Amino acid sequence: MYPDSLKQLIESFKYLPGIGEKTAERLAFAVFDMDPDKVGFFVESMQNVKNKVHYCCECNSLTENDICSICADKNRNKDILCVVEDVKSVFLFERLGTFNGYYHVISGLISPLDGINPEDIGIDKLIARIKKNKYKEIVLAFKPSIEGETTTLYIKRILEGLDITVTKIASGIPIGADMEYIDALTLEQALRDRQEIS
Repeated sequence: MYPDSLKQLIESFKYLPGIGEKTAERLAFAVFDMDPDKVGFFVESMQNVKNKVHYCCECNSLTENDICSICADKNRNKDILCVVEDVKSVFLFERLGTFNGYYHVISGLISPLDGINPEDIGIDKLIARIKKNKYKEIVLAFKPSIEGETTTLYIKRILEGLDITVTKIASGIPIGADMEYIDALTLEQALRDRQEIS
């Protein structure tokens, strides 16, 4: 039987997504074999993420300041806002380096079957921001799924009557695929070939 401290570390690693018993054991032994400075850095990094990183008050992305570096960047295209379903999508698009507008992160997608309604994902905050900043184009970049389509149509309907073009990223992305698993070229092409929602 493992010593209690090692057993506790193994159990802790199992809290992480996709980590089962064998992988947790391997990671725990890797930590045991690390030199103390690296372990200290590892622990400090985890504490810093929990203590310093929070949601941007403007767009809901991640930052250590009140406003994230993207929202604070005055050189970006102020006419276009890309709406994404989670924080990871912001970093995904930024790695591509082809989008120069601003972002807004909603908290997931509308899914009535799962009891997730527009008020549960922060649509009100999004609409208030759109009206305040007078964007010319709103790009909806959600995964191609029933929930993504439902959310797209809901936002489109809410924005009717405003002088705003509402587009969505092009198809070519498989139905039901998670954004983070789509290759960069496909995602870049989908963003470039976005279409107005009719």
